[in-house]
Amino acid sequence: MAPDISCFFLLALFLVSCRATTSSDQKCIEKEANKTYNCENLGLNEIPGTLPNSTECLEFSFNVLPTIQNTTFSRLVNLTFLDLTRCQIYWIHEDTFQSQHRLDTLVLTANPLIFMAETALSGPKALKHLFFIQTGISSIDFIPLHNQKSLESLYLGSNHISSIKLPKGFPTEKLKVLDFQNNAIHYLSKEDMSSIQQATNLSLNLNGNDIAGIEPGAFDSAVFQSLNFGGTQNLLVIFKGLKNSTIQSLWLGTFEDMDDEDISPAVFEGLCEMSVESINLQKHYFFNISSNTFHCFSGLQELDLTATHLSELPSGLVGLSTLKKLVLSANKFENLCQISASNFPSLTHLSIKGNTKRLELGTGCLENLENLHELDLSHDDIETSDCCNLQLRNLSHLQSLNLSYNEPLSLKTEAFKECPQLELLDLAFTRLKVKDAQSPFQNLHLLKVLNLSHCLLDISSEQLFDDLPALQHLNLQGNHFPKGNIQKANSLQTLGRLEILVLSFCDLSSIDQHAFTSLKMMNHVDLSHNRLTSSSIEALSHLKGIYLNLASNRISIILPSLLPILSQQRTINLRQNPLDCTCSNIYFLEWYKENMQKLEDTEDTLCENPPLLRGVRLSDVTLSCSMAAVGIFFLIVFLLVFAILLIFAVKYFLRWKYQHI
Repeated sequence: MAPDISCFFLLALFLVSCRATTSSDQKCIEKEANKTYNCENLGLNEIPGTLPNSTECLEFSFNVLPTIQNTTFSRLVNLTFLDLTRCQIYWIHEDTFQSQHRLDTLVLTANPLIFMAETALSGPKALKHLFFIQTGISSIDFIPLHNQKSLESLYLGSNHISSIKLPKGFPTEKLKVLDFQNNAIHYLSKEDMSSIQQATNLSLNLNGNDIAGIEPGAFDSAVFQSLNFGGTQNLLVIFKGLKNSTIQSLWLGTFEDMDDEDISPAVFEGLCEMSVESINLQKHYFFNISSNTFHCFSGLQELDLTATHLSELPSGLVGLSTLKKLVLSANKFENLCQISASNFPSLTHLSIKGNTKRLELGTGCLENLENLHELDLSHDDIETSDCCNLQLRNLSHLQSLNLSYNEPLSLKTEAFKECPQLELLDLAFTRLKVKDAQSPFQNLHLLKVLNLSHCLLDISSEQLFDDLPALQHLNLQGNHFPKGNIQKANSLQTLGRLEILVLSFCDLSSIDQHAFTSLKMMNHVDLSHNRLTSSSIEALSHLKGIYLNLASNRISIILPSLLPILSQQRTINLRQNPLDCTCSNIYFLEWYKENMQKLEDTEDTLCENPPLLRGVRLSDVTLSCSMAAVGIFFLIVFLLVFAILLIFAVKYFLRWKYQHI
């Protein structure tokens, strides 16, 4: 009976009253205090009065503003960025932006504009970027831009414009980007092109217009940063029309839903009378390539032949000896030797990504590319039992190698001995079979980035990452440690210069508190999507100022002793953990509110317990963990009874003692 009564009293003593305060009011999200706000998709039909006058960046898309006028934004005089995408704007009246002298970027995308006053844009003095995409306009004259001398980019895609001729007085002095993609432009005349002559190094986008004709001489002496004629079927028209022009980048790719047409060598004759550094011909059809097909490509630095149905390139190609970058992705090669690498002795970048057939690496197929710096062979179904020295012979200057998303590769000791200059090695989603006890990555003294995510790699060997003194970024996502535990002695301890460590989806349940003691330079640790509890945080006690991702683990209660470790970090992510929002976790909950600036994804950081607060954001919870009135009452009763009993006991003891003297 006595124990039951004492338990009852103790229960009463520790009774607490808890309450939660939540807020679900829909309002603009403050992204930067007093400066940047997101009011997207809130069904607003006016600018909220709660926005401070100091607002500089306002994202207001997907609301309802059929008409905007000079009072709509009048008090937001500091605006530099304004996004009004899909706000159902029909009318833009006089002096609408008269107070926004600092406005730099205005986005009016996907508004069915009917009227825009001549003085609508008279206020901004430094307008640089304008977006009129999908607004239904049929002429550039619709936009009053004669006073916008700071304009750098104008986006007019997906409209009904049929001519690129700019209005008289149009400011082109600083214009760098002019985007007409997906309009109704089919012919380019001398008059059209003369209107943009003052724009130097312009990027002109005519993608999706299918240019059918160019007036001879229209591009004489013209200089462009980039020209995009994507979707134009008749390339002969383009190359003839661009005679005597100078172009940094020429994009001539087509689309999958267009009919394939054979590209004959005669198509490229016009290239002999123009200067181009980079050409993209993706998704065109090359049926027969002869040694003379590319003879006008001399001087070309970059060539993209993605998805051009190539299965082989002949040796002895003329005109590509100075090529620096070559993209042959999504073609039909069966063996790497079929690209005839000897045609490209100056090549520094080669990409054969996503080959439609299983690619055999062969032996020494790239040995003539001694200047090669970057090689991408990802998504090629490559499989080999002895990778990779024979296949990469003579690539001593290679700095970046991507073999991700391939079939199983077997690696021996010093598997990349032929590439001692490697700085980046990506083997993600390629199953690796390490044959020897020693590290297959030995000899890579300059390696900085190693991606081994989802390689089903055996990480039990403590020698796995030996001899990698420069490694800074290691991704082990999706690999499993023995018994789901990282012990004090582990393969990571040799990586003293490691800065970024990714261990997400590794099925980890615990980390020894000394597992990372030698990793003193880390600034980014991703432990998300595991089974870790808060006790594993102790392993990070020696680190300060790091980005720490603990999302999607099994963290419920974080003890007060662990809070100093969290306090010394830069950013912390705790979303999707079964966090306890009772008084048992009160110290952490208080710390959480005091350190909101350190926390990431707070919208998804929710309570799991108690059931009444499940799904409530931690930032919205307020607990009052004080002793309840009933607890105080029972405590007083308990102490009173105890005092009475004590008095009787003392009195009895004294009487007994007196009787036995």
